[in-house]
Amino acid sequence: MIMEAILQNSTDFILLGLITHPELPGLIFAVVFSIFLVSVTANVVMILLIHVDSCLNTPMYFLLSQLSIMDTVYICITVPKMLQDLLSKEKIISFFGCTLQIFLYLTLIGGEFFLLGLMAYDRYVAVCKPLRYPLLMNRRICLFMAVGSWVGGSLDGFMLTPFTMSFPYCGSREINHFFCEIPAVLKLSCVDTSLYETLMYACCVLMLLIPISVISVSYTRILLTVHHMNSAEGRRKALATCSSHIMVVSIFYGAAFYTNVLPHSYHTPEKDKIVSAFYTILTPMLNPLIYSLRNKDVATALRKVLSRCPSSQKTRVVDLSRIY
Repeated sequence: MIMEAILQNSTDFILLGLITHPELPGLIFAVVFSIFLVSVTANVVMILLIHVDSCLNTPMYFLLSQLSIMDTVYICITVPKMLQDLLSKEKIISFFGCTLQIFLYLTLIGGEFFLLGLMAYDRYVAVCKPLRYPLLMNRRICLFMAVGSWVGGSLDGFMLTPFTMSFPYCGSREINHFFCEIPAVLKLSCVDTSLYETLMYACCVLMLLIPISVISVSYTRILLTVHHMNSAEGRRKALATCSSHIMVVSIFYGAAFYTNVLPHSYHTPEKDKIVSAFYTILTPMLNPLIYSLRNKDVATALRKVLSRCPSSQKTRVVDLSRIY
C-alpha cells in the first residue's frame, strides 16, 4: 500500500517481470543469467575473431561484427534489469530509465532490421556478381552500410520515444512486462492513444517492408543464379554461404512480424512477453552460435586462436628454462 501511494505521486514505474509471481525466482534467475552470459561471451568472441583474424576481414564478416555489437548492447539494456528484479522486491524503474530503455530498444531493433537487409544484399553481390564484389562492397560502402543501419535505427528511436513518454501516465504504474516495451507502457496512459498506436503500427510496418523487400529480391536473384549453375559444388557453396543468414533472418523477422504486424486481437500480455523474451534474450545468443557452428571460416579462426594459447605458453616455458 505504501509503495503504491509513493508511485502514484512519482514518475517511477514498476516492472512486473516475465512471470508476475514466479514460484522459483532463483531457477529463473539461473537460466536467464546463463543465457545472458553465453550470449555476451559468444558475441564478444565473434567480434574479437573478426578483428584479429585476417581471413575474416571481409565485408560479410564486417557486417556480422556490427550485428554482434547490436546484439551485445541489445541484451545488456534489458536482461541485467530483469535479473535485478528477480532478486529484488522493489522492481522500480525510473522515468528516465524507462525512456532510455525504449530509445535504445527501438534504435537497436530498427538498426538490426536494416542491417539484416544489407547483409542479404552483400550475399546477393557475392553470389550473383562475384567479379564486381570487391568494387560493389569496398570498405567505404561497408562503412556507409553500417553507419546507415545505426542512423536508421536511431531515427526510429528519436521519433517514437518522445511521443510515447509525453503521454500522461496516471493511476497504476505497474508495467506488465520485464522491460519498457511501448505497447505495455501505453496501457498505463489515462488518455486515448489509439491514433498514435495506429501511426506507430504503420511506421513499424514500413520499417519492416523496406528490409524485407531487399531480402526477398536478393534471395530471389540468388536462387535464380544458383539454379542456372552447372557445378554442383558451386551450388553447394552458394547455398552454404547464405544458409546462416537465412536462419537468422527467419528467427528475427518471425518474432518482429508477430510483434509489429499482427492485429491487437491476436495479442495477450503473456504471449507478448514470451515473444519479447525470445527476441531480446534468446535471439542475441542464437545469432553468433548459428554463424559459428554453420560457418567453416569462423570455426577455423576460433581453432587458430585457441591453438595459439597453448603454444604461446609453451614458448614462455622454454624461454624461462633457457634463462635459468
